[in-house]
Amino acid sequence: MERVLIIHAVKDYPAWKKVFDDAASIRKAAGEQSYQVLKYENDANKIVHFSKWASIAQARAFFESPKLVEIRKQAGVEAPEFIYLHQLEAGVL
Repeated sequence: MERVLIIHAVKDYPAWKKVFDDAASIRKAAGEQSYQVLKYENDANKIVHFSKWASIAQARAFFESPKLVEIRKQAGVEAPEFIYLHQLEAGVL
């Protein structure tokens, strides 16, 4: 399984969330299979987007595309950090 962890600040969470939700169809078409959105405990505008992808190559192409750079600007994203991950193991305790 391929995962992407994105950590970034947003100027305004509700405004960011609308842009994020509106982009669901293009994320799905690009290869995103599932996602979680989390926030820092003490900062509602510090967001973590954790998602499962068909491949790291598809995720990287999507997140690094000029279209996504523009969408991030519209959404008020500040200084995103992208971490591309290959799952080694999973379990339930």
